[in-house]
Amino acid sequence: MASLIVPRPIALVTTLGANGVVNAAPFSMFNMVGEDPPLVMISVNRLKDGRLKDTADNILKSGEFVVHLPDEAMAQQMHDCGHAFPSDVSELTAVGLTPVASHTVRPPRIAQAPVAFECILHETMQTPSRYVFFGAIKWMAARPGLIDTEAWRVNLRDYSPVARFGASFYIRCGDRFAMSDAQGAPAPTDTPIDRM
Repeated sequence: MASLIVPRPIALVTTLGANGVVNAAPFSMFNMVGEDPPLVMISVNRLKDGRLKDTADNILKSGEFVVHLPDEAMAQQMHDCGHAFPSDVSELTAVGLTPVASHTVRPPRIAQAPVAFECILHETMQTPSRYVFFGAIKWMAARPGLIDTEAWRVNLRDYSPVARFGASFYIRCGDRFAMSDAQGAPAPTDTPIDRM
């Protein structure tokens, strides 16, 4: 399933441990759930000995987390956050990412990320192998110029998120195309993409 249901967006999630250390970890079992209210979902697997990953433990204890959508410029750092660091070591420090204060939650945002969603825990679903966390978005931060706040449109020309393609493979979003709708109307032309 993990290599067939692709590509998957990646959430680089920051949480705050009880020891005050900022944890950052990537998850491709992630997606948007709805927009009214705005909800996202991340699915965090248990470790082989049944222990919880720091992300799951921190969310269960604090009820807060921040979801970032990593782009090509920070892809390697995002991937490196997936290494097993001790819980007293912040992945942000280890990989050279910069924490900045969030507006509504205690875990910080990542300065280099093009988009960050500050979330509070809305609901938790548990399976034998995973915790699935639904986060209610309380604040969204975006890189300056990425969103036209008058038309509320994303400047897709300047947005290059990466996605998971199974195993250690990722994909870029540079090869884009548009299709006409069912009535033959052309797709919007405000983005530089080819037509199919």
